Amino acid sequence: MDRSKPGSKMHVLSDANGLPLLVGLSAANTHDSLALKPMIEGHQTRHDPHRGRYLKPQRLHADEAYDVPRLRKWLWGKRIGVRIARKGVESSERLGRRRWVIERTMSWLTGYRRLNHRYERHPRNYLAFLGLAAALCCYRRLVRLTT
Repeated sequence: MDRSKPGSKMHVLSDANGLPLLVGLSAANTHDSLALKPMIEGHQTRHDPHRGRYLKPQRLHADEAYDVPRLRKWLWGKRIGVRIARKGVESSERLGRRRWVIERTMSWLTGYRRLNHRYERHPRNYLAFLGLAAALCCYRRLVRLTT
């Protein structure tokens, strides 16, 4: 964490295929782990009427920045499986099999020129463009699957 760093960070919650489900924004001088809880709480569970149950996230893959004991405990209480690289114990290279999905999603989003550098003065405008880029990523994936 660099306290004097200006700017903002993008936070993306995606599914196993890399489609962005939820996007968020925080200041660049805050720690990544502070954004995890609001992202998970902001994700809506789906209701399956045929089976009569709610579909919630099953597993969370993250890097070492999210290795905070209180977050692990909170996710365990929500019954979400955790696969977070532990600081000093294991490297994030073992997460590479699953981690590339979110890295690809981030590259899809930063591929839009407006998001690569932050031109907007207000965070709400930048967050709106981030949401629009996420919707375009989902649309492009849908078009590719249906044609």
